[in-house]
Amino acid sequence: MSHINDAALPESLLHFYTTAAYPCSYLMDRQARSQVAIPPDHIDATVYGMLVHRGFRRSGQFTYRPHCDGCQRCVPVRVRALEFAPDRTQRKILNRLNAPGLMQVSERPLVFDPEHYALYQAYQRSRHPHGGMDEDDPEQYREFLLKSSVDTRLVEFRMGGRVVMVSVLDVLPDGLSAVYTFFDPHNARASFGSYAILWQIIQCQYNNLPYLYLGYWIAESQKMAYKSRYQPMDMLDDGHWIKMPALPEHCRAP
Repeated sequence: MSHINDAALPESLLHFYTTAAYPCSYLMDRQARSQVAIPPDHIDATVYGMLVHRGFRRSGQFTYRPHCDGCQRCVPVRVRALEFAPDRTQRKILNRLNAPGLMQVSERPLVFDPEHYALYQAYQRSRHPHGGMDEDDPEQYREFLLKSSVDTRLVEFRMGGRVVMVSVLDVLPDGLSAVYTFFDPHNARASFGSYAILWQIIQCQYNNLPYLYLGYWIAESQKMAYKSRYQPMDMLDDGHWIKMPALPEHCRAP
């Protein structure tokens, strides 16, 4: 366990611990480790914003960042929301799903909803089979998405009266952090995942928030490489946020 060494953080209250190694979810045949900030009840919205600015993410009550031995493939990224303009494909997605009366979007309480949980199960079983989360019971689902000590919003998307997508977002002093989104996995042509990110960027723009934090980008992982589509984007490099340089062709998301 190590003490946080940063004058801007309440260092008398926070510590880190490093987890044991576990199989990496994104790169085959690799082991991962995480660094976790504790105790969770001392991480309020202000402290959490500082930690996110240093590359941390949140999963339930746990605030963590990758701390892997000999690997730095996970790169924290954020969209420069106020500078973002959708490309041709993204405009088509927005125009299609923003058609009048098609999508009903509403903020819902951060409580268990059987309809949301059923959609989450369908999403995990289709998109991430045998990944562990496809076996989450209701309590594990609550711990992952509904437990929070910061300013968290749960947004529900309905089409034809049916829930097709749910996004969980954290509100930060300088933007939004995309915690997790799950959606109807049986309608791939709808581009719900892309629409969710575009919708979140637009919320940042409406509220004059400069950044949408998207977690970690991994060039070699198809699960993560899609994030590079939302330019301009910053990346955290050696403790400093810098503009992501132009990517080589093989690193660009399809």
